[in-house]
Parts: sequence; C-alpha cells; structure tokens
Amino acid sequence: MYSFVLSIVALILGYILYGKLVEKVFKPDPARIPPSIAQKDGVDYVPMPAWKVYMIQFLNIAGTGPVFGAIMGAMFGPSSYLWIVFGAIFGGAVHDYFSGMLSMRNGGAGLPDLAGKYMGKGMKTFVLAFSIIVLLLVGTVFVYSPAILLSQIAGDGSRMYVMIWIVVIFIYYLIATMLPVDKVIGKIYPLFAFSLLFMALGLMVCLFVKWPTIPEFWNGLGNLGEQQGLMSGQSIFPCLFITIACGAVSGFHATQSPMMARCATNEKLGRPVFYGAMITEGVVALIWAAVSSWFFFGGGAETVGLTLSASAPRIVVAVSMSWLGILGGILAVIGVVAAPITSGDTAFRSARMIIADFLHLDQKPIRNRLYISIGLFVVASLLLWFNIADENGFNVIWRYFGWANQTLAAVMLWIATVYLVKDRRNCAYLMTLLPASFMTSVCLTYLCVAQIGFNLPQSWSLPIGAGVFVLCIVVFYIVKAICARPKRD
Repeated sequence: MYSFVLSIVALILGYILYGKLVEKVFKPDPARIPPSIAQKDGVDYVPMPAWKVYMIQFLNIAGTGPVFGAIMGAMFGPSSYLWIVFGAIFGGAVHDYFSGMLSMRNGGAGLPDLAGKYMGKGMKTFVLAFSIIVLLLVGTVFVYSPAILLSQIAGDGSRMYVMIWIVVIFIYYLIATMLPVDKVIGKIYPLFAFSLLFMALGLMVCLFVKWPTIPEFWNGLGNLGEQQGLMSGQSIFPCLFITIACGAVSGFHATQSPMMARCATNEKLGRPVFYGAMITEGVVALIWAAVSSWFFFGGGAETVGLTLSASAPRIVVAVSMSWLGILGGILAVIGVVAAPITSGDTAFRSARMIIADFLHLDQKPIRNRLYISIGLFVVASLLLWFNIADENGFNVIWRYFGWANQTLAAVMLWIATVYLVKDRRNCAYLMTLLPASFMTSVCLTYLCVAQIGFNLPQSWSLPIGAGVFVLCIVVFYIVKAICARPKRD
C-alpha cells in the first residue's frame, strides 16, 4: 500500500509541477478567440462550461480503459504503478495537452490535419487512414463487449440476444453520432463520468480503510504474476506498455481531444481539461491496479469467490459489490456497460468529424452527417460479424487495437515534437521527443516479439527496444540538422 500512496502523491505533484511547465512551454493565449466561438455551428462547434468540457473529456478518453487495462496490467506486479505514474505525467498528459491545444490553435483541426500541417501531406494521408482504422476498432470493441454483458445481465447470453443488443447499441450510436454534441453527450456524459469517478474514489477509501497487504516496489519489479501462472512468458517490456494504455499513454485520446477543443471557451482551460483529465485517468488506473493487486496477490480472488483467471468485467463487478455493496454493484454495471458504450459512440463521432474535414463536407445539414455515419457503421458491422462468426475474433481485434492505439500515440508525440522545433522553443522539444522515441520503441518491439507480429524470442525485447530508442534520437537530430541548413538560391 505504501507504493500505491507514493504513486498517488506523484501523480498529483506531476499535475501541479510538470503540468505547469508544459503549459509554460506552449504559452496559451486567453485573449485568442477559440474555435467554439469563431466557428460555432450548433453541431460540433458548441461552447460549453469548463466543468462540463472537463467531465466529457475525462469520460471520452477513459471509458473502461483505465479499469480493464489496469486490471490486466496489475498481473505483472507493482511495476504497473511506475508505468501509470511516469507514463501519465511525462507521456499521456503531455500527449493529450498538445493534441487538444494544437487543435484549438488550428480551428479545431483533427489529428490528420495536424499531421499534414506539421509533417507533410504523406503523413496526413497515413494518419487519416490509421485514425479511421483505430476508431473503427474502438467502436467495434465497445459494441461487442457491452452487448455480451447486457445479454448476460438480462439472463440469456445466447448469440441471438447478443445480436439483439448489438442492434440496440448501434441504433443509439447512430443517433448520438449525428446529433449536436450538446444534445446527448453534453447532457448525460458528465453523469457517467461522475459515476466512474465516484466508484474509483469509493474503492480508494476502502483501500485506505482495509489497508490490504499487496506487493510493494521493493518486492521486485519483474513479472510477479508468473509465480501464479499469470502473464506467463510475457516480458514486461513491451507487453506492460501495450496492456496499460488509457491509464498511461493512449493514441485514442488524440482523436478525442479535438472534440472538446471545439467546445472549450478559452485556451487557459487546456491544462485542467487536457492535461488534468489524463492525470485523473491515471489516478483511476492506479486505484484499480492496487485493487487488482489485492485480488491477484493478496487473497482477494478467494474473498470475492472468483478464480485468478476471472475476466476483468467479472472482477470489477465482484470487487465493487464486495466492497461497496449494492451501490457498488450498480456503479460497476454502469462502469462496465455504459462507459464502453460512451467511448464507442465518441469514437464513431470522431471518425465522422475526421472524414468530414478531409472531404470538406459541411456537417450542419443532417444528410451529410448521415452519409458518413452509415458508411462507418457498415464497416463496423462487418467487423462485428467476424467477431460473432469466430469466437477468437474479439481477442484478435483487441490485440491489434492495443498495438495500433499506442502507435497512434507515438505519431501524435512526433507531431508535437515537430511543432516545438518549428516554433523554436529552444530544447523544449525534449518534452515530447523522449516519450515519442520511447513509444516508438515500444510499438516496434511489440511488433517484433508478439504472436500477431514476427514472433521473435521475448529475450530480444530489451535489445530491440534500446536500439530503436537510440535510433529515433539519432535520426531526429540528423533530420533537424539537415532542415536547419540555409537553403541555396
């Protein structure tokens, strides 16, 4: 528990100290007219109160990511705490801040347009395609998993009932994707965000009251789960850094931040909304990592009547009901059902906005929104059909999503690095260069050693990762030096 307490304190200090430094580097201008006012259209560009923008941003980037990812990551042991803390402060929050603030500075631009402005047309095309793929994977995952849970809650987990719930969720997605942002998202999302936060804070209070015996940093930072048959044969690098994404660093956030960049009313809100929401997500992830450590290593599984191999949603419901009673059970259901649905519909909404920007298609007429939305849902339906036809399909899609998600995070961090270099902020680019290089090494290493990649020996992970990290730094400085040379007439 001492490691958990130190980690919470570190996250809070990270927001106060490093968050202020990040803000100082970017230099927000409170006098600048934000896109929510300059381009107000009543659909996607809608000014909202600061508290509402923060709550929606938090729910959009969180969903069940900091819950399920932290539960699976906790199987590695207390090393998961370190990744959440350092990842959130120096990687994820920086990533989210720059993705949101660069969007505000560029009229609410989406990630592909930012890539095009700072890294060229070729990168814009790549990021456009990659972003749509990631968002479709998110939407697919967050249709299928709540549909299964809802069918089981209703008392019949048969395939037919799963398909019925999929249709119901899709109908909701279609409505939420096309309606103005303040009609559905602006009204109910803050309530769901509050529920997710309330559940996490309730569990944190229980942690302090119960003070369970769980692994500490000084017990070792290796793969502790191998001793109990968990994460067997999985190396912490790079697997932990792919498993825990939303609680530390997540490229999905770069597709969500522009949504709230079109609703924020002042650039000074960047630190609490973008940097702060990510730190909040890190706190939620830490709480669930600690609770899961008790479940896996402190006798919690036996206490709540589950096996160590129980799925993450079952762990959430069982622990919440055991510690928080009926209220905890209700909040847990909201968390494992409503939260992924809210992430799914904002994923489709972001995809619609990105495609509309690319096609220069005005989104004020509802028919234009409908054209894009129907195409997205057709593709998602095909992916879902693959899931239903193949019982292993969901796991395959989830693994590809995990890698693609972190790859997108690396891309956004490189965009921010180029921005800082072009803006001539001295050595401030190190703030994004180092996490960009690290995430690039994580993604390429995972591609090399994972079964969905080249399946190279796990023992090669660290040499490959170190080599890629150094190579990224070297190539960056070579390109920077070449670009700095004066052009000949």
